[in-house]
Amino acid sequence: MSHSAIAVASPDAPTRSAEPRIVARIRSDAEAIEVAHKLAAELAREASERDRERRLPWAELERYVRSGLWGITVPKEYGGAGVSNVTLAQVTAIIAEADGSLGQIPQNHFYAVEIIRVNGSEAQKRFYFERVLQGDRFGNALAEIGTKNSAERKTRLTKDGDDYRINGRKFYATGALYADWVPTSAIGDDGVQQLALVPRDAAGLSIVDDWSGFGQRTTGSGSAIFDNVRVPADAVLGFQASFDRPTTVGPLAQLLHAAIDLGIARAAYADLIRFVSTRSRPWIDSGVERAGDDPLTIREVGDLTVQLHAAEALVDRAGLKVDLAAADPTADTVAAASIAVAESRVLTNNVALAAGSKLFELAGTQSTLAENNLDRHWRNARTHTLHDPVRWKYHAIGNYYLNDKKPPRHGAI
Repeated sequence: MSHSAIAVASPDAPTRSAEPRIVARIRSDAEAIEVAHKLAAELAREASERDRERRLPWAELERYVRSGLWGITVPKEYGGAGVSNVTLAQVTAIIAEADGSLGQIPQNHFYAVEIIRVNGSEAQKRFYFERVLQGDRFGNALAEIGTKNSAERKTRLTKDGDDYRINGRKFYATGALYADWVPTSAIGDDGVQQLALVPRDAAGLSIVDDWSGFGQRTTGSGSAIFDNVRVPADAVLGFQASFDRPTTVGPLAQLLHAAIDLGIARAAYADLIRFVSTRSRPWIDSGVERAGDDPLTIREVGDLTVQLHAAEALVDRAGLKVDLAAADPTADTVAAASIAVAESRVLTNNVALAAGSKLFELAGTQSTLAENNLDRHWRNARTHTLHDPVRWKYHAIGNYYLNDKKPPRHGAI
């Protein structure tokens, strides 16, 4: 590969040291889980303040990368831990519980690693996997706005001698603001969608911090603008090819989204339990002294607990199905993985929203005070669950079991 390691941040980012990152090398699934729990305890401390002030998490992301967790999906034969998708989902949920935005930022990083694993040449795998293990971050420049639907792309990839040029504008570019590389989907001269791995400081690439969503405030999910950006031929690999044949690219992407919602749900649930146990008052007709002894409150907490534990079980089950499909990617195994992940997405979607809402219903009016910032859980859940409509998950699931119809292959199922 002709690239060198590039890590130039946005203008408002802290200056990066010229010295290389010292990145831990995680070797096993158990170690990944252990590291995630320790890191999450650190990341949770100022999560509310970061959300309230929209303080971009540069230092926290650097600790996250140095922990080695961003490299855990690099296959063992390339020096990584090659963790299972069950473990990857669990790690994602652990971090998302600590901070929903930090949980989402590496989603597209792992997505890019999976596309390289599935579609990359041997030279691309060796180069980019080593960069990931050294601490480089992938961002995302996939989605566009102003198109007739979410799948349409107008960004173009045109030949320029032996290399290419990219022109277009992206939005929802989660992680691009913080990235070393910006994986970019673009339509080639032949009409086929490709993925170009663009260095963050490439001439003509502008990352604009214009994300104004009321939730997931610090994900940096704004715009990426490509003005005649040069891309070497060896930095381009198949994107549409990930869906023209059975692969785990789509199910893995959706599994991570389910894990993010699960983490947000856990955070809301934990704050509900804490607030009701320590600060809420019982209803006057309950006949009890503590809100925690209110029988109707107890019933509602029990119901929410069942939903949360069921969501956790479905996420683990979905991860197992994705692991099976990765080991043997056929039309049947990939369809089964997609449907299992869709089932987990339905439940994590619903419980994340329910937990964020029940928190206020059961904790009472005190919980709405601005200084508590407890609304961030619902805002984060509502924003993130809009990524793709859960109503179409129900359709895919029902059609699969009732009519034996395999789901479509794309990144949203």
